[in-house]
Amino acid sequence: MTPALPARRPSPGRPFARLLRARPVLAALAGCLLLLGQAPATHAETPGPPPMKDGYGLTQVGAATGSATNFVLTVTTPQVAGQHTIRILLPADYAADPAKRYPVLYFLHGASDNPSDPALAFPALTAAQSMITVIPDGGLRGWYTDWLDQGTAAGAQNWETFHLDQVVPFVDANLRTLTGRRSRAVGGLSMGGFGALHYAQDRPELFGQVLTMSGANDLSADEMVIRGAVVGTLTNVGTVLCGSSAGKPCGYDFGPTVSSDAVFGSPYPVFNADWRWNAVDPAARLGRLADTGIAVYTGNGNGNPADMEFWAEGTAKRVKDRLDALGYRYHYVDYGNGAGWGPGCDGGHTPGCWAQDLVDYVPRLEAAFVAAGA
Repeated sequence: MTPALPARRPSPGRPFARLLRARPVLAALAGCLLLLGQAPATHAETPGPPPMKDGYGLTQVGAATGSATNFVLTVTTPQVAGQHTIRILLPADYAADPAKRYPVLYFLHGASDNPSDPALAFPALTAAQSMITVIPDGGLRGWYTDWLDQGTAAGAQNWETFHLDQVVPFVDANLRTLTGRRSRAVGGLSMGGFGALHYAQDRPELFGQVLTMSGANDLSADEMVIRGAVVGTLTNVGTVLCGSSAGKPCGYDFGPTVSSDAVFGSPYPVFNADWRWNAVDPAARLGRLADTGIAVYTGNGNGNPADMEFWAEGTAKRVKDRLDALGYRYHYVDYGNGAGWGPGCDGGHTPGCWAQDLVDYVPRLEAAFVAAGA
């Protein structure tokens, strides 16, 4: 894969030049403006988010919030119950160069996250100079798929349809994107790492690059702890830890309790009842990524099984072994306990490590887009 490039930051804006002390001229100008019934402008308007038109089954709720380059939309769709946010990050020169088109990274968040959280706009993503980043809502535990059971208390849960058949064309219709697969990437962290591999494998015609960071990369019976984590989000067993949340959102509350079978069917490998899980296991479907740039990042959780990163490392190693067997090229980083990886990373399943993953990955992705002619 393309060698790492130094991360780039937006150039600071130039300071306003001081006005020359031409008082007589300014006084005359002010007088003329008053005679014409006009007042001199005191400051320039701050541009806001670009207008976005409804379409592809998405209806916007209210106005977008945020700045011209970092804003959040709220949409509804019959495919997924409720309202859903989409954060969009635009390059600094997006408005200044109306003829320019950009490649796109679709970045998928983890369980219990929401794109309305500014923390998901990691510094390396906001610093990107040559691509658009789209962070769509994946639900507290949507698992980036169309659920097997649509009749649960959670309502309609067609996340894959929402993202790939609605959000992607909606973005292409409203923003100046490059639409070929070599100009489109999908990546994610934790639950979103599974989602990124899943989407790249299901729709290889859409994505030319895929990234998984601390991902749930293996859903087979070889990784029953990962399956257990999925089931835990569905059955909401963690809410017993929310007693002291005092009315505030609790990271262990994933919404209405549903059956452990709701997303992929029975998770229990009895009488081969888990065949649906095997059918969507990313580690078993890597052959679908033959013409795709692949990047895998993991820590080791400091060898502590109580840290989810300990188990994520196992799935990453399984992916690496199978990619080696297939003879595919890929970029793989196991930063272990985080020593030397960067500030804020302790090797655990934490945002500090994911921020450093993106410091390494984003320049590589931008370089790969350039190399592909994007």
